[in-house]
This record gives sequence, C-alpha cells and structure tokens, in this order.
Amino acid sequence: MSKVTISLNGRPFTIGCEEGQQAYLRELAGHLDTHVRGLAERVGQIGDLRLLLMASLIVADELKEAQGEIETLRESLSDTKGRLSEAQARRRADRARAAEAMLTAAAELEKLVEASDPDAHADPAGDGA
Repeated sequence: MSKVTISLNGRPFTIGCEEGQQAYLRELAGHLDTHVRGLAERVGQIGDLRLLLMASLIVADELKEAQGEIETLRESLSDTKGRLSEAQARRRADRARAAEAMLTAAAELEKLVEASDPDAHADPAGDGA
C-alpha cells in the first residue's frame, strides 16, 4: 500500500491507496478541492467539515446527473441498435426481392429472344451436339 498527500482547501492530508493509484487519487482530490475552494469563496470559511460535506453533495449530484445521462444514452443506443437491425432486415428483404425480379426479368428476356429468333440458339457448327 502506498501513501499520497492531497490538499483540500489548502490543508494537506496523507492517505493510503493502492500502488499505482496515486495520480488518480490526486486527480479526484483536485476535483473535490475545486468545489471546496469555490464554496469557500462563495460562503466563506464555515469550517472544513461543512465545506467538505457541501462539496461532497455537489460531487454526488454530478455523479447522479452523469448516471442519468448514461442511462439515457444506453436507451438511445438500444433504440438505435433496434432501428439498425430493422433496417438491415429490410435491406436483406429488398435485395432478395431485387434478385428475384432480376431472375424473372432474365427469364422473360430469354423467352423473348427465343420467340423473336428461333435460330438464335441453334448449334453454330450444325452438328446437333
């Protein structure tokens, strides 16, 4: 276990953390400190405990809002995947219909060619093979 010193409202605190997590913990503490200092500027130095409580509530609100946005994005992604799946199914059906129409048209063209020129498919060598 490692130790890292963070600063909140100008006061240093040394806390333990997992090895390799020091920079991340400093980043989190910096985010919390930004809120603590902003509150201290607005409401004054009302005590570390109150400032930390208020800042923690602000961070909890940010988290709750982010979770709501994530849920909204998940729902939107799910809807988009559903629409994409439906579009792909329609595309496959359209391709199958188009292929069938082409086969039908080719068969009709062959019939027309045979009807208009019966000798068109005759053996060019004339040997009946």
